[in-house]
Amino acid sequence: MKPEEILEKMRSHTPEVLGNQSFRNYSILLPLLEKDDGLHLVFEVRSLNMRRQPGEICFPGGKVDEEDDREKDTAIREAMEELGVNERHITQVFPFDFMISPFGMKISTYVGFIHCAEEEMNPNPAEVEEVFTVPLSFFMETKPEVHYVNVEMKPDEDFPFDLIPGGRRYEWTARRFPEYFYQYGDKVIWGLTASVLVHFIDMLQS
Repeated sequence: MKPEEILEKMRSHTPEVLGNQSFRNYSILLPLLEKDDGLHLVFEVRSLNMRRQPGEICFPGGKVDEEDDREKDTAIREAMEELGVNERHITQVFPFDFMISPFGMKISTYVGFIHCAEEEMNPNPAEVEEVFTVPLSFFMETKPEVHYVNVEMKPDEDFPFDLIPGGRRYEWTARRFPEYFYQYGDKVIWGLTASVLVHFIDMLQS
């Protein structure tokens, strides 16, 4: 290959996250609802019959389908399906940040407004056990608890140790991830939902 060919490739290349072709893409919506006492965030309790993470608290969201032209469409569609609201009830949807999980997921996040009273929502019982709201002011005024999860590297038995310096004595770097916890009444918000929430509140207060 000639230098000119490489230069042409580089000029037309758009930087992406390495390995993104293998990511599973998800999209979530942080729904804001205006009530008499101010803005609230809308949360779901996942159905107890769900195969993954039953009973955990989350924002509306799900996997990006082929029918979705953009990640934003996924966030809106999932919110409509899970909360039982119409598209006209969801407005002013803006992209927030996206995150790459250690488990091969890309999660795109969006912030939007819900124009529907809580009692008018008709949550999908197959996915949602309960819908509740928390005043935005609670998160603005409350620091989350922070705990840590340590993840160690464990190579397979057939790993070619003879090909790397140090062999079996190679010093793998352990990773330490923060886990955030918000407690509001009897509700505990943690995991991915709390991580996104922490970054959203940081942005609002910056």
